[in-house]
Amino acid sequence: MARIAGVNIPTQKRVVISLQYIHGIGAKFAKDICNNVGIPMERRVNELSDAEVLQIRETIDRDYMVEGDLRRENSMNVKRLMDLGCYRGLRHRRGLPVRGQRTHTNARTRKGPARPIAGKKK
Repeated sequence: MARIAGVNIPTQKRVVISLQYIHGIGAKFAKDICNNVGIPMERRVNELSDAEVLQIRETIDRDYMVEGDLRRENSMNVKRLMDLGCYRGLRHRRGLPVRGQRTHTNARTRKGPARPIAGKKK
């Protein structure tokens, strides 16, 4: 099992698909990495040599922000908005939708399960 950026990627799948198991690498970045390293799209992870795995690992470390660093930066961005006290920060703090969606009827993902109101008529 190949370990890249602290993630064990599946060995039976194609390299382009396996790289997407790393947080921060999607379809486009996976294709870019394969093109930069010179690995064909049809190649499977278990067919890679140690040198190719090392090249992929170095490319990701050098050019992309993935896993822990990416999660940390995202959380710091949200924390910065909350500390500023701007509208988006207040919405994050209250656990409400940030991007202008309606909350009268929907937004159950952000607000959590509906709580019953005492004394409401049926």
